[in-house]
Amino acid sequence: MQKKERFKRFIDYFTQHYPEPKTELNFGNPYELLVAVILSAQCTDKRINQISPALFARFPEAESLAAASVDEVFTYIRSVSYPNNKAKHLVGMAKTLMERFGGEIPATVEELQTLPGVGRKTAHVILSVVYNEPTMAVDTHVFRVSHRLGLAPLTATTPLAVEKALMAHVPKQYVPKAHHWLILHGRYVCVARLPKCDQCALRDFCKYYEKAVSQQLSVTKQKSVRKLIDNHQLTASS
Repeated sequence: MQKKERFKRFIDYFTQHYPEPKTELNFGNPYELLVAVILSAQCTDKRINQISPALFARFPEAESLAAASVDEVFTYIRSVSYPNNKAKHLVGMAKTLMERFGGEIPATVEELQTLPGVGRKTAHVILSVVYNEPTMAVDTHVFRVSHRLGLAPLTATTPLAVEKALMAHVPKQYVPKAHHWLILHGRYVCVARLPKCDQCALRDFCKYYEKAVSQQLSVTKQKSVRKLIDNHQLTASS
């Protein structure tokens, strides 16, 4: 299958079945989303949604978070991954937000990445969700699913390379949605260790499934041949 057709199949399926995907992080405004995305690094959205209500109640805007101590913020996020570093990042992010941007969330990748705890992926999530910009945030799910479906070549070995591969073929109007499609598919179907291929509607053009099936057929064929040889040997010796 040509790459153009592969992307078309991917987009056609999700536009029909999941036309309006969205982040599973709970937030009420851009500030809360930024905090939630920083916290979600190497942690589940479910866990972040569990601890964020109390955090947002105590620090409802960048100003209050900027005035907080790292130790106090830690008490609210102690159950997430890497809480010490994330507490430092959140306070630093809020201080920079107040000092450089008047508490407003920046609208460019470059400005967002000046905030502590904000890398390219987080910046792209903010631009996509808050500003509906055609940016592709590549996390572990996007990275994995893109390769398995054959949307990204095996030579794309970095998040940036995968981002470029996807941006080159996903029509601009679908980029924000495609980010969520890949994440949700990776979270619930194309999981890391035991992908649920039997439940996947994309397996007919999935390179991972094609390889897995061919390998299984090869094993089955070898077993059949072995069985024929064994039966022949038994017949000859009787």
